[in-house]
Amino acid sequence: MNLDAHSFISGMAAIGAGLAAIGCLGGGIGVGTAAGKAVEGVSRQPEASGKILSTFFVTAALSEVTAIYSLLIAIMLVFKV
Repeated sequence: MNLDAHSFISGMAAIGAGLAAIGCLGGGIGVGTAAGKAVEGVSRQPEASGKILSTFFVTAALSEVTAIYSLLIAIMLVFKV
C-alpha cells in the first residue's frame, strides 16, 4: 500500500472514530432524561418508588450500553483493530 492510500485510510479512521464517539453523548442524555423522569415519578407517587426505580435501572443500563458500544467502535477505529 502506498503512502497516499495509507494516510487516506488513517484519516478516514480518525473521522469515523470521532463520529462514533458522538454516540457516547446519547448515553449521557438518555441517563439524564431517565433519571429526571424517575425522580419526578417518585415525587408524584412515592408508594410506587420500587417499581419506578427498577425500571429506571434497566433503562439506564440499556442507555449506557449504547455509549459503551460507541466507545468500543471509536477505540477500534483509532487503533485499527
